[in-house]
This record gives sequence, structure tokens and C-alpha cells, in this order.
Amino acid sequence: MEKILKLRYPFTAMSQDEVIARFNKVSFEYGHNKPILNEADFSIRRGAKIALMGQNGAGKSTIFQLITGTLRPESGTISIADNLTVATAKQVIPRDQMQLTLLEFFKKCFNEKIYDIDPRIDKVLDLVNLNAPKNRIIKSFSGGQQARLLLASALIQNPDLLLLDEPTNNLDKSGIAHLTKFLTDYKKNCVVISHDSEFLNAFTQGVLYLDVFSRKVEQYVGNYLSLVEEIKVRLERERKKNVMLEKDIANRKEQASFFAQKGGHMRDVARKMREKIEGLEEEVVDVRREDKTIRNFFIPCQEDISGQILDLKSVSVIKNHKPVNKKVAIILKKNERLLLSGPNGIGKTTLLEKLATGHAKGENITKGVRVGYYRQDFSTLNFEDTVYDSLALIIKENEAIDWNMTKEKLRSIAAGFLIDEHLLRTKIGSLSEGQKGLVSFARLVLQKPGLLILDEPTNHINFRHVPVIASALDKYTGAMILVSHVPEFVKQIRIDKILDLEKI
Repeated sequence: MEKILKLRYPFTAMSQDEVIARFNKVSFEYGHNKPILNEADFSIRRGAKIALMGQNGAGKSTIFQLITGTLRPESGTISIADNLTVATAKQVIPRDQMQLTLLEFFKKCFNEKIYDIDPRIDKVLDLVNLNAPKNRIIKSFSGGQQARLLLASALIQNPDLLLLDEPTNNLDKSGIAHLTKFLTDYKKNCVVISHDSEFLNAFTQGVLYLDVFSRKVEQYVGNYLSLVEEIKVRLERERKKNVMLEKDIANRKEQASFFAQKGGHMRDVARKMREKIEGLEEEVVDVRREDKTIRNFFIPCQEDISGQILDLKSVSVIKNHKPVNKKVAIILKKNERLLLSGPNGIGKTTLLEKLATGHAKGENITKGVRVGYYRQDFSTLNFEDTVYDSLALIIKENEAIDWNMTKEKLRSIAAGFLIDEHLLRTKIGSLSEGQKGLVSFARLVLQKPGLLILDEPTNHINFRHVPVIASALDKYTGAMILVSHVPEFVKQIRIDKILDLEKI
């Protein structure tokens, strides 16, 4: 959650179409080994609703921090219209705010005391369609409810420019529909980071694309899905042009080398050919490379298990902010999958956590079964560990160690999830949310669980990776419990049983 910021710059009076924020040759890096922007140029006009795109870890959230002034550029200028107020709804609520009450949470949005804070809270909670007492602890809210609180924390500041970082994560279908309508009707500026193309297409009018390779920002105006297709066509055209040019250059180089060996006037021919080659090499377009996709992967099942894995006789659901016990009869055997469904706030994440930790009443996990748990907030990860240490720990816990084999295996699996040597040495807390998700999947591959518990495993994940993840889960041979609000993802995975907490 960002405190409200008023950044003052010497702008002249602006019309409706004028620029309210501009990046001019902005460069930024996290130390010498992690450059993010290289002389990036783009602008945001008054009334604009823009999608900010880019690969996982490209630095999209960093651009938000540069806009708000939380970070400062290494070089270049960032100009913000005079008296423009900016607020950000982050991807996740910071860990150090999880024990705050709802009232304390909203008070932290402001630098000064707000005397009418209660009616303001009531108003923004109504806007995000959330009803909750002000003394409720933030940690007790579901992931979807926390997503609504993040939006409310930005709206309560009444910003001129609203920055939304993956706002649909953890939201159920009705929550996404409500948010889409809100943004469609929203009269002010907003910039949105999201991997949900249908959601973005409903209200955005342009795209800012941050390329992780060139570290430039490309700006497009128009319908979101049309622009994505336009970018693809342009890339293919540039790729074909480069293929032809490179083939022509290779042929000319071979001829020039042949003529140079002949001597006499043929050397002059060779020299002229080399000059021509230099001209052709300058025509080669610096094609923006597309997002890399993770390699196909396989999550091995624990070998020494068979038959029944889980027996679930009762669950706790949330009704009117209070837990209510309900009887169920769910048995999961090896190679069986359960889809756990229900609206935000009904208790899905709480149930998964209790199952994973063995604290759920009315459940029995067969002794000796390893539980692989993918948490939506990544709290199973130690944020102070490096990625290498986090992966190595999983291997130590589950295998007899041959360190030569271990290091090779670890690096091979990590590379499949786009985790290079630099990222292996990086602390998990410094990774983007999408990168944390890929690390979590790499840990599951190394863990070889007998029971796989997955809570919104596509949150923060680049859409190109999602089919690969779905395929891996569909091929998993252990028992599985899945929570996901993404129907297109669920359709790609065989589901044997459904437990709808709203209907029991």
C-alpha cells in the first residue's frame, strides 16, 4: 500500500488531452547487475486507461514506484503534473501489516490524521463490494478479500492517477466482474498491470510494453487485444526480414572471402562487397524478443505410497464472518483430483492451510505422505534464503545427498523455470511475485509430493507459462487438491471430484 503522494513539477495548465506524466530517457537499475530501464520514454495523457505489460521480473512494479517517487531514476527525468495525486494498489498486502485491524490498515494510507476516516472507509468498502467490521484483523481476510482491500486502500486516497498491480489475483468471477465495471465507469486515470487479457480488453485504451531485453518501453494506442495482435504481426515481419538479411549477408561474406583470395582487381571487388555487407548489417532490425516460456516439466509423485491418501469428514466454512462446521465425505486416492470451489471469503485458503499443516479437524492424511503446498501468498518460502538455498533445502529433506549430482540437478530444474545463475544467488524476497511462483513450482518438482495442495497457482504467472503448468498438473499421478478462480486453467486439468463450500 502506498501513501498518497503529491509530486510537484513546473507544468503549464493542461487541457483534457495533455500529458500528466512523462518519462524522458529514464534509466534505472538495482545495483550494477540488475538494470531495469535504459533511456525509457513514454507518456500518460489525462483520462487514459492503460495496460502495462512485460515479462515476469521485467520491472513493471518498479515503473509504478518510479511514478510515485518511491524510487528515483539513475538518469533522465520523470515529470508529474502539478498537484497530481497518485496511489497504488499493490499485488499483495505487506507482511508487516497482516496483524493490523481494518481501521489501522486504512489509517496507514495517510501521512496525517484523517478525522472523517470512518465514513471514508465505509464508502470505499462499498465501492469494492466488501462488508466487514473495522476491528477485523487483515490476516483473517481471504486472498480475494485482501485484493479488494488493496483496491480500497488506493481509492480512499481519491487519487488522480490510480496504479493497479495484478488487481484480479485471487478474485472470484463476481469480484472480477465488479472490478471491471468499476474501472469501465472510472472517470480518472489508471494504469493496470495484469495477465488477464479479457479483463484488460474491457476498459483499457492503450498499452505500455516494457521489454526485459532492451529495457525500453514501447507505447501503443488502441484496443488491447488488437494491439497484442499488432505487436505479434510486427515481430513476425521483423523476424522474417532479419532472416533474409542474415542469409544475404552470409552469402556475400562467403563471396567476398573468395574474391579476396584471387588477388588483383578482385580484391577491389571484395572490398566493395564488404562495404555493402556493412550497410546490410545496419539494416538488421533489433527485434524485440518475446517472453521466454518455461520448459515442459513433470512433478514426480512420491514412490512409496498407494491407495487412500486423504479422508476428509468435515470442513469449516465462513458465514457472516463466523466459522461453521459442515460434514462432508471426501476420500482422495492416488491419482485423484479434488477441485475446491466457492466465493471469496468462504474459507478455501484457510482449509488448505490446515490440511497442509495437519491442523484441520475431520481430516486424516495417510502417515508418511509428503505434502507439497503451493500457497497463494508464498509464505512457505523463506524470503531471506537465496533461491539456491531454498531449492537445496528441499533436496536435503527428501534425498540421500550426492552433492555433485544435486548441484547439477538443481541447476537443470531451475533453468527450466527461467531461473539463471543470477537469480539463484538472489534472495527470494527480492524476486517479483511471478518469479516466486516459478521458484515454488521448482520446489514441488524437487520435493516429489504424494499429496499436492495448490492455492491459486496461476496468480502473478505470465500467461505463456499457464498451459505448461496445466499440463504438468494434469500428468501428476499423486492426489491433488486445487483452488483456482480461472476456468480456462481448470478446464485443462482432469478433475475427479468437486467440493463447493457454498453449497454444503
